Amino acid sequence: MANYVKYSQLVNIASNYGKRMKYLSNRIFCEVARPTDSKSMKVVKMFAKQPLNLNKNIVEYYPRHVETHKLMMKLRSYGLFRDEHQDFKEEMRRIRALRGKVKGRKPRTNENAAT
Repeated sequence: MANYVKYSQLVNIASNYGKRMKYLSNRIFCEVARPTDSKSMKVVKMFAKQPLNLNKNIVEYYPRHVETHKLMMKLRSYGLFRDEHQDFKEEMRRIRALRGKVKGRKPRTNENAAT
């Protein structure tokens, strides 16, 4: 353990040996070998990230339509969510009923429907 501490202190020294060892260490561990400015580091970080087409969270994203719809209908019944399209459809149904033009299933007239 003491040897590692000595090595880390040697690398941080601004001597020629320290610079070369730091460069070699960075090359081995896939870090930026030479000192670079912040603009270049931004590019390095951008290329180091995983591509979006390989990111499972983005590629296989599928919103939960059924659960969201049920939640919104429950909130609508409580009066916490306003669905204008559903309100419009209900109003049209109500007006049709007032005019006597209700759409619906006609009752069956044969005997099998009663049993």
